[in-house]
Amino acid sequence: MPAGHGVRCRTRDSFSRPFRKKGYIPLTTYLRTYKIGDHVDVKVNGAVHKGMPHKFYHGRTGRIWNITKHAVGVEVNKQVGNRIIRKRIHVRIEHVQPSRCTEDFRLRKIQNDKLKAEAKARGEKISTKRQPEGPKPGFMVEGATLETVTPIPYDVVNDLKGGY
Repeated sequence: MPAGHGVRCRTRDSFSRPFRKKGYIPLTTYLRTYKIGDHVDVKVNGAVHKGMPHKFYHGRTGRIWNITKHAVGVEVNKQVGNRIIRKRIHVRIEHVQPSRCTEDFRLRKIQNDKLKAEAKARGEKISTKRQPEGPKPGFMVEGATLETVTPIPYDVVNDLKGGY
């Protein structure tokens, strides 16, 4: 028999529930509030068959563009050939979770606002742009002595006397 290429083919491990996470689905999954524009990770829950996205979208991050009664519309990028297409899919909320992709950006924004406020209180302006890490500073090695190593000249006559 030839291999099947159905919608859920080759998902034995990817759709299986994690270790010690089997059984009932926590209520926080259903009580979480999503807004349009939020970043979410599509993570398929194998226990719920309704509203399950295609296996391609498992592990992808997208933005919410629509909210319905039991599901959310997620806009995900998909590479098709040499172009990237924005795909809009509806996924039940059991299969999405809030993404942490903008967490560092939000923390940096709060930190920068704090630094700007402190600088304004001192009466100066600061740059909050991220700078690439420069080269490491040079240093001198102290207490090391130099030793010159020269090769020993090869002597053919003495080499033949010793053996074969």
